[in-house]
Amino acid sequence: MNAIHGKFVIAGNLRLWTEQCGDPADPPILLVMGTSTPGAGWPDELVEALAAGGRQVIRFDHRDTGRSDCVDFTATPYTMADMAADAIAVLDGYGIVAAHIAGASLGGAIGQWLAVHRPERVLSLTAIMTGPMGHSAGPAFARALAGLEPDPHDLPPPTPRFLRHLAGSATVAPAGRAGHIARNVETWRVLNGDVLPFDEPAARRLAETAYDLASDHAAAANHDPAGRTMTDDRLVPLSSIAAPTLVVHGTEDPLRPLPHGEALAAQIPHARLTAVPGMGHSFLSPGLPRRIGEIILDHTSHA
Repeated sequence: MNAIHGKFVIAGNLRLWTEQCGDPADPPILLVMGTSTPGAGWPDELVEALAAGGRQVIRFDHRDTGRSDCVDFTATPYTMADMAADAIAVLDGYGIVAAHIAGASLGGAIGQWLAVHRPERVLSLTAIMTGPMGHSAGPAFARALAGLEPDPHDLPPPTPRFLRHLAGSATVAPAGRAGHIARNVETWRVLNGDVLPFDEPAARRLAETAYDLASDHAAAANHDPAGRTMTDDRLVPLSSIAAPTLVVHGTEDPLRPLPHGEALAAQIPHARLTAVPGMGHSFLSPGLPRRIGEIILDHTSHA
């Protein structure tokens, strides 16, 4: 097992917690996690698969998660561009000129932003369980919550089970640490889907880590409005992406069904799509982290 070393880096007026694994002389991979989730959302097993395959691996806690600083979102709201700038600051903190970028969910959209606007920093892009950064999922989401039929010209909404879970979570406030962790474990269970087995102990460890490291348990919710804000920089055509791109998507993703990944791959020249049978919207199934690590490793070996 390769050792994991942690340190803070500076991004503007924020401190971001980062972790590095593997030989610093090896090609670097920056792992960018999704909404409201610290860097631990990238399982150690996945990180180890990459490091053992000859990669220097860096993961980090987004602003408003984990050990990283929190932001007063009301006073100083931020957007995806700001979160992308954080990712660049992490690379700068390690003296890395360019890296392979692997992003999951919101992190996949951040990876697209980097490949479009900072192409000199991106050796390759692996976009996992995400969709085009310029597509707003809000209208489809709203139609589904209102009980309306999906718009046939839009990408599909989340599954009914996920929407029911979301509605139920919104009506009951969790009580204390145990309540927060139980709710998050159940959210991960729903996101895992119904095909692959759910690794509940791993989900509980992630939920406990996210809760115990957070200095402000409400701050991670800031990622939702940041991720939904459609700024002009997100509407740039993805056809400008030159970095070798792999889109990885689960066939049973309950939050962003497979057509989201298919749409993303179709918009990026020469992008390849790998549909993972049974995978939902998480890495929380036994054996899945290593499998995804091997997919990323293979892509970066040929980029």
